[in-house]
Amino acid sequence: MLITAKQPSEITLPAHNQGWPTVLAFLCAHFPRIPAERWQQRIRDGKVYWYQGEAITEQTPFLPSRRLCYFREVAAEPKIPFLHQILYQDAHLLVADKPHFLPVTPGGDFVNECLLQRLKEDTGISDLAPLHRLDRDTAGLVLFSCNSISRPHYYQLFQQGQLVKRYQARARLSTNLQPPLSWQLSNRIEKAQPRFINQIVPGEANAQSIVELVGVEGDIGQFQLQPLTGKTHQLRLHMLSLGMPILNDAYYPELLPKNTSDFSRPLQLLAQQLSFIDPLSQRQQHFVSQQRLF
Repeated sequence: MLITAKQPSEITLPAHNQGWPTVLAFLCAHFPRIPAERWQQRIRDGKVYWYQGEAITEQTPFLPSRRLCYFREVAAEPKIPFLHQILYQDAHLLVADKPHFLPVTPGGDFVNECLLQRLKEDTGISDLAPLHRLDRDTAGLVLFSCNSISRPHYYQLFQQGQLVKRYQARARLSTNLQPPLSWQLSNRIEKAQPRFINQIVPGEANAQSIVELVGVEGDIGQFQLQPLTGKTHQLRLHMLSLGMPILNDAYYPELLPKNTSDFSRPLQLLAQQLSFIDPLSQRQQHFVSQQRLF
């Protein structure tokens, strides 16, 4: 029996029709791993509909730029045996502390076991939305908007680079390095194959980070990282480019087989600190994760 998501996922149809006569045809092309028969059954069960609530049928024509809702389904969903914390909450903002392995939003094998769903159940706020993402493998701070009216003000913090993020990481040292040492990295990051990993390529820089070696334990370095841009896997790739990939990284330098039930080797990367001026109260805010690397 399939497990169905408690909350719908959303997708905006492309602005240009590339030959899809119906919404069903688009879904089958966009999600090729899901059989057409399953999409047909979801549609018949009312699990696919327009954003405003209007139902669709198997014959509903493709409509460019329209927003679509659908309920994801999985045969089995892993359970993450680690707790999250709410560090701060007001009428507009919630700051959560995420453990390793827990996804922020539904994806892949996860439809309900995610930080967003946990927080909705904790708070009763159905309109809760993450303001940014954190890899499932990474622990630490995640900001959520509590209502849609003030949400754009907080999105602007990220869009305008007005939020300072600091991470901790542990990596095996490539040579006999001693702190203090720092590197300012600037390069171009693009999608690789498979599409969920990235790579550094020649070209105009679109990713910048500051990396500092702040401590040494044997051959393991303790690093503080500050991303100045927000490319996916940016810090992981920048550490790799220094010849010191983050410990227990299942993607870089080698893509390891997927294993959602092994919790023994957490990625040694922590979103430790967030600092910003609240756009509504104009107060300086500073949050520190209670999670720890080991």
